[in-house]
Amino acid sequence: MANEPLDDRRKALENSFFAKQEKKLLAQLREKKQAETNQQELMEVSGITDAAILATLVRLGIGAETLAALSLAPLVAVAWADGTVDDKERTTILAAAAEIGIQPHHIGYQLVETWLAHRPSRDLDQAWDDYVGSLNDVLTPAERNALRDDLLSRARRVAEASGGILGLGNKVSKPEQAVLKRLAAAFD
Repeated sequence: MANEPLDDRRKALENSFFAKQEKKLLAQLREKKQAETNQQELMEVSGITDAAILATLVRLGIGAETLAALSLAPLVAVAWADGTVDDKERTTILAAAAEIGIQPHHIGYQLVETWLAHRPSRDLDQAWDDYVGSLNDVLTPAERNALRDDLLSRARRVAEASGGILGLGNKVSKPEQAVLKRLAAAFD
């Protein structure tokens, strides 16, 4: 009988440990299930079938509702090329968001604002490159060229938004030119 209190305490500790482990495993399963659901929804709206690309996009916060914001990632990359985003670049990018139907109340708009406030990781650039690569597989050459030209036009507007001194000189900095070149290469 002397061991009963110790046995009771041991059992209580074991039960507590296993309850915590079970709760942790359930949370992990819920997260995994949600990620799979998000990937499936993203696949349906984007046409992307590569699981690795989908997983990366979901990890970066890109979902079915925010996919349109991904088309603005190159503009954000151009704005951050020189290390900062100024007000003119920000205004140009948010105007581009409005042009494609992303309004301030939309979660995609909020995502773009976050990218403008805090420089996104290089993973976003890679995710965009992968996304364009998957589009290249399904677009005709004419469609691909039209998409590239439209994107580069919008990206150049961002680069030119605050460039030059008193409207003179080259309005696109060397770092911005490098980003524009990388963007164009993604369509090759």
